[in-house]
Amino acid sequence: MNVLMLSELFYPHGSGGELATYLYVELLRKARINVVVVTNRFVGEPEVSRSENLIVYRLPLFNETKGVKFLVLRRFDVLISSYMRKLMKWADVVYIPKFWFSAIPLTKAYKKPVIVHLHGYIPVCPLSTLYDSSKDEACKRKGGHCSLHCIYLSERTHDRSLIQTLASTALNSTVRYYFDKCIKLADAVICVSKDQKDLIVKRDASLYPKIRVIHNPLPELSPVEVKGDGFGYFGGPSIMKGFGVLCRALSFLNCSSLVVHAANFPVSKEGLMKSLRRFGIVTYRRLGYGEQQILYRKIRGVIIPSIEAETSSYILCEAILRGRIVVASDIGGIPEQVEGCEGVFLFTPGDFSQLAENIAYVRSLNREVAVDFGLHNREVFTSRFSNQKTLRNFMGICTELTLGTLEVGFNSE
Repeated sequence: MNVLMLSELFYPHGSGGELATYLYVELLRKARINVVVVTNRFVGEPEVSRSENLIVYRLPLFNETKGVKFLVLRRFDVLISSYMRKLMKWADVVYIPKFWFSAIPLTKAYKKPVIVHLHGYIPVCPLSTLYDSSKDEACKRKGGHCSLHCIYLSERTHDRSLIQTLASTALNSTVRYYFDKCIKLADAVICVSKDQKDLIVKRDASLYPKIRVIHNPLPELSPVEVKGDGFGYFGGPSIMKGFGVLCRALSFLNCSSLVVHAANFPVSKEGLMKSLRRFGIVTYRRLGYGEQQILYRKIRGVIIPSIEAETSSYILCEAILRGRIVVASDIGGIPEQVEGCEGVFLFTPGDFSQLAENIAYVRSLNREVAVDFGLHNREVFTSRFSNQKTLRNFMGICTELTLGTLEVGFNSE
């Protein structure tokens, strides 16, 4: 089988969605499925990368990683090029793992089945978060009709100028209707959790027949020995990832000996990073694999205080695979991921006092007990999820699409 992937960003660029795409690529090529990836080319990267059963073509689509869901729309010239036509003819299935929705009508014109993979809530929320910034609570609007005020407030948190914020607000409030129409042309839509599927279907029931639930592939990570008693936080200064909730919880605890190692802080936030030391927060930039290994030795638990409905959390996944206790918001797909894990402590999203209590409890545990909790998490997690099952479910959809036998209303999980 030949699978064409159109991904505006490709790992190591991007975030959890791009990591999932990369892991899918690795699973497919190792299963001897032919994969071609078309993505953006950044400075210093080769135009073409080849390995067994895999070719990655990098094109000069845009120059930055912000706002790519709109930037990629401008490259209609790439979609109608002879180069793309050849790839479309070659492919048995076209897979769109993020925002390149403008390719869907072209794919259908070539009579090729197309799979859209949703890592957020883009069909029913232009910001993909289902969080109402104007009310500081989960979005309760139906049909994805976000208010301009909500979009504007959300965009203002991304360090954009006023002009950029207004432009982004205008695009998010209009282009989302085009995205919605394109997604509905897809033959199958993959969600990464049942909670994500339910939230999307609740707002747009027309997508139900096409939605399949497949949990994300797991990265290959081994347990890391616990040598310290600190905590880890990997959400950066993001309000949606609950950074404000974390700061309030640490202030509430007022414990001078507590250390939280916080990663994914941009260099431009140096002033903020210095001020956080009074809360016991030690900040780091985005860390590579080896740097993460070193950091994990210093921590006994990972804090995930998100206030947005996480569809699925790779931070949580990585923490559990490395054998750590997790303190996380009871929101989105997180409860589904950690079912049966006794070393995961959930709290009401945004409730900093509950978070503080959980941190204090985990901190009070004997280190041996903390290690046992973490290893139990890993054992339960790996017994419930496997890459073999993920690959089997994904290939099942591909096979049924190419044979024209996809069952209406079927869900893989």
